[in-house]
Amino acid sequence: MTFTVQKIDHVVLYVTDLDRAKRFYETVLGCKLLRHNEKLDLMHLAAGSSMIDLLLLPEQDGAGRNVDHIALQVTPFDAAAISAHLRRYGVEPTAPRDRFGAGGVGPSLTFLDPDGNKIELKGPSQAP
Repeated sequence: MTFTVQKIDHVVLYVTDLDRAKRFYETVLGCKLLRHNEKLDLMHLAAGSSMIDLLLLPEQDGAGRNVDHIALQVTPFDAAAISAHLRRYGVEPTAPRDRFGAGGVGPSLTFLDPDGNKIELKGPSQAP
């Protein structure tokens, strides 16, 4: 194994009303808005040391699906080694790129599990 899962970094939930969902997570669960990516209309809320992201459900995706992906923080994050490991199991990852997560911006790559669920493997955040 070339890496170890440390924790769930974040979960991205599809919602039908961003403002209503934000109010719910802030009021009912005590989450705090960390960042609003206005380009994607994506809200990042702190949930302890992890994060819950809220994303508007795409029109064409109304089949009851409500989770976009789950992100797992891994260490060490060696994109080449992780990609080679996944390919040995017939899994094709995306190219690595920096993404925002619970600890800040850091490298990640994504792939699909056998049921089509998107999994993101996220490396440690970079210093600001």
